[in-house]
This record gives sequence, C-alpha cells and structure tokens, in this order.
Amino acid sequence: MAATGAFAEVINGAAFKYNAEGEWKKCSSKRSVQIMMNPTTRKNHYKVQASSNKEIAETSKIVQKGLVKSPLWKTAAEVVHHETDSFVVEANNGPVAELVKEVAKPAVKGATRSELAGSGVFAEIFDGEVYKYYSEGEWKISLSGKSVEIINPTTRKTQYKVQACTQEEVNKVLESAKIAQKNWAKIPLWKRAELLHKVDVILKENKHPIAECLVKEVAKPAKDAVTEVVRSGDLVSYCAEEGVRVLAEGSFLTSDSFPGNERSKFCMVSKIPLGVVLAIPPFNYPVNLAVSKIAPALIAGNALVLKPPTQGAVAALHMVHCFHMAGFPKGLISCITGKGSEIGDFLTMHPAVNCISFTGGDTGIEISKKAGMIPLQMELGGKDVCIVLEDADLDLVATNIIKGGFSYSGQRCTAVKVVLVMESVASDLVEKVNAMVAKLTVGRPEDDCDITPVVSETSSNYIEELVMDAKQKGVTMCQEFKREGNLIWPLLLDNVRADMRIAWEEPFGPVLPVIRIKSVEEGIEHCNGSNYGLQGCVFTRDINKAMLISDAMETGTVQINSAPARGPDHFPFQGLRDSGIGSQGITNTINMMTKNKSTVLNLPSPSYTMG
Repeated sequence: MAATGAFAEVINGAAFKYNAEGEWKKCSSKRSVQIMMNPTTRKNHYKVQASSNKEIAETSKIVQKGLVKSPLWKTAAEVVHHETDSFVVEANNGPVAELVKEVAKPAVKGATRSELAGSGVFAEIFDGEVYKYYSEGEWKISLSGKSVEIINPTTRKTQYKVQACTQEEVNKVLESAKIAQKNWAKIPLWKRAELLHKVDVILKENKHPIAECLVKEVAKPAKDAVTEVVRSGDLVSYCAEEGVRVLAEGSFLTSDSFPGNERSKFCMVSKIPLGVVLAIPPFNYPVNLAVSKIAPALIAGNALVLKPPTQGAVAALHMVHCFHMAGFPKGLISCITGKGSEIGDFLTMHPAVNCISFTGGDTGIEISKKAGMIPLQMELGGKDVCIVLEDADLDLVATNIIKGGFSYSGQRCTAVKVVLVMESVASDLVEKVNAMVAKLTVGRPEDDCDITPVVSETSSNYIEELVMDAKQKGVTMCQEFKREGNLIWPLLLDNVRADMRIAWEEPFGPVLPVIRIKSVEEGIEHCNGSNYGLQGCVFTRDINKAMLISDAMETGTVQINSAPARGPDHFPFQGLRDSGIGSQGITNTINMMTKNKSTVLNLPSPSYTMG
C-alpha cells in the first residue's frame, strides 16, 4: 500500500522524496540516503532522501515567508481559487487530511447550471414536481397532499414547490428528534466534529446546485451564491474545531472560598446540551444563516429541526441533504417545510422545543412573546447608521457606502441604512457616491449584476412606498426612481429629514437616505433614537473621536472606517432593542445552546489536598 495509488509520486525508485514549495523533489545531495529499519524484522525497510544544508535553508526561508504573509487558518489548510471556479484544498495535518482533494465540482459532470438542482446526488430529495421534506433520516412526501409555491423574483413565475407539512408530521419530527438527541449527546466530541468536517467537504463539492437554487429563489448574484455555500462550509468546519475546544472545558469550585464554609464540598461544572433546537433562518442567507445555527447545535449535542424560509427553502433542502450524506444519525436533523400560518406557531410553541434561534424581521418579536421559558437567540434586522465626520477619507467612505448599502440590493440586516454626514463635506460625499452608483450594473442574478430583483412584489411595493413618501415631502432624488417588476434601480436620497419614513424604517432594498447633520451629537441622537440597534459605523481619521462616538452609539457593534458586516463568522454579533436578543457568532452560539450542569461532591470532613 505504501507509496502506491495517491502516494506514488512521493517515491523515486527505492528512495522517498522530500517536500518543498508544495512539490515532491529529489535531493541534489550526492550523499547516501538515510536507512529506515523495521523494528519488527530488524531489517532495512525504507530509504529517504538526505537533504543538503542548502536545501534545508532554502526550504526554511520559503516556509517562513509564507507563514508571515498568510492568515492563521491557511497554516492548517489553504484554499486556492481558480478561474474554473473550483477549489483545491491542501491540508497538512491529521484532522483535515481527509480534505486533501479537489472539491466544489458540479454534482453532475457535464451538466449545465439549470440542470443541477434536484439531480445527481440530490435526485432523492425531488419527486419530479415537488421537493420532499426531511424526517427520521428520510426524504418524505407530506400526507397533506399540498405544496407551497416558490416564486422566482426575476421571472415572477413559480420556480419550485415544497411540501406543505402537517402539524402531525411536525409532532413526529419532534418526537424522533428527542430520541435521537439522547443518543447523540453520548457521542464523543471528536466524532461529532469529524462528521461536521465531512459536511464542509460535501457542501463545497456540491456548491453549484445549491448556488443555483439561491439564484432562482432569492435572486442572489451567481458569484455571491457560490460564495455563500463555500463560506457555509468554512463555518461548519470552524464550528467543529471550536466546539471541541469550548465544550471540553469545565470548572471546579471549592466551598471554602465563601465565608463560613470549610473545604468539604467540591463542585464540578460541565456544559450539557439543551435538547431540541428549532432553527429559523431568513430568505437572504438561507444556507449560511441556517448552518450558523445547525453546526453549533450539533457539536453541542443537540438535535436540530430546521424551518427554512419559503424563499430559500429549496437551497436549504439541498444543504440539509449534505448533512444527510455525511452520515448523521436518523432523526437528529429534520427539515420541515410548509405554510407559516399552519405550522409556524405550532412549531415555536411546541413543548418539545428547548431553544429557538431565529433570524428575520418582526415575526421574531411575536415568537419571543409566545415561546415560553426557553432560551432564545433573535436577530431581527437593523437601521444601521453611517456617521461621517469632516476629517474622513471620503473616497474610503464612498466605497464602503456602495458596498454596505447596495450589495445584494441592500437586502442585508447589516446594510448601511442611513448616512449621517457632517454638512461641510456632505455635497462632496454625495457627488462621489453618485458617481459610483452610476457604475452599478442592474439586471439578472444569472449575469452577476450588482443590483438584482428584490425578493418579492410585497417588498418592492414597500420600498416604493418609502421612496414616494420622501419624494412628496421634498427629498432630493439623486437618480430617477425606476422599477420593473421586482427590479428596483439603485437610488440615493439626499437631504432626508426626520419626518420622512425612510429616515427610520428599514427598506431592505437598494435605496439609501442621506441626512446632513451639523454636529456629531446630532448623529448619535439619530442613531439612538431608532427602534433598532444592530450595527453602525463611524468614519474619521481621529481614533480618539471614533472610540468616544462608538461608546455613545447604542448598537451591538460599531465598525470604525468600514461598512457594517456580520462576519467573520466567529466574531460576536448582537443587537439591542428591536434588533434582537442574545449574541451570535460561533462561540457565543455554542455556549447559548448549552446549559451548565453542576455535580457537588460532599465529603464527611474537610479536605485540603484536593482541588
């Protein structure tokens, strides 16, 4: 077996080569090779190259140079992007050795993008007309005989159909989840992590079919759709590693640290799973924000029931099948589709649910009122402000406003939702932003346009309402409002006032209001006067001012000299007021999906030798 098959290139006749610069090489040294003796037979078994001092020195310099330039994660496994849109993962240590292969190839070789969804390895999730739901480790057709249509935002025609599950089917899913969770909690951490690493690979192998669904269901530009899947795989693997570290740690307390006690009690505290976690992601990131809930729940020993959004449900079903292919126990992961009016409250109020992680809009507030005494993790949107001071680099500001306000057509919780700029530099900034807006491409997500249709006609109508309200009240429209179906052209609104709805309401579209302010205090007052408090950003060259303004802003996160953003995915992510409950981010979510369990050992007499 040694040096055959995949390992054939590591040997040169009788001697094994050495590795440098990512290649297997023969040494230039004319010295004899080193002999490796077999301890059992006590005979010479292998020969390896004897590197020269020059080769050792050169290799050392190359490695040192690479480590200085690379991010930390690249020292373990480096992902290289090629123009073919495939990825090659080069792993160099044990836990990720399984990743040493090409990933992210289409599931069906030679198939066109339009043929990938529901075919190849995903054929079993589709019955030819309606996508199935996932329960007890199987893909099933609902006994309701009904389906829910998913409308393509671009064509405004039915693109997919999913099962309309019944309350009885929800009951069965939750019953099997409770049973599976008890067994899963006894699985060693390293085995849970191993399965999650497999999911990472499978997701990337099948990124094209999943990305195709994102393009057709939520009009996400094609490149961004692929990026979401790859990012999701990275999140799953990071979560696996972080879970092994976080959950392996407990604490040990002695009683004599509290007045009046001797050392006769020893308290051992460990983290245990909550039970069954209900995950409800939003339409805009139905894969990434699903795995940000699924992976922490599973590594912590919980079972997971996913209720995907209607728009994005098929992408989520494809993603769940990747978990299925990784080999998780039956019943541990489920995916229920259907009408919120029929199974929404039934799910969120079900006594078998021990935790809810929700990302979305005002629906989360209603869930929090009905859910009862269980842990909640809620991210419910934002009206993220961008405060621009006189000394800011306006080119940097304009670039970040375009990125923060118009990427994915503004359909992001962390999008820049209102610009609060000092009056003395406002005109210059607006001019720069307008010049960049003019360069944004508008059209179909398949063509990778910057601005694509918003998710639904309801959303389009709401955005138009906000624009018309501002127009009637005298706003300066930097571009003409233009709409075709769900496609809305990017629009900058200048001289917005506090009496306009767009100043406070979240459009969730490619429309950005600019409010000219006379003082920093005015900007902070507007920020803190919002019902939301997710993120905000400050642009200034004065770090002291930036820190003081950040301290005064009542938001979960403040970005200094950059647009708001949720990632990297291991950063804490939280909001105030109507923006949510609890804190996300990989480590925070793992901790939120566990609870402390204390075991107290009572001794007949004090002991000062333990602990």
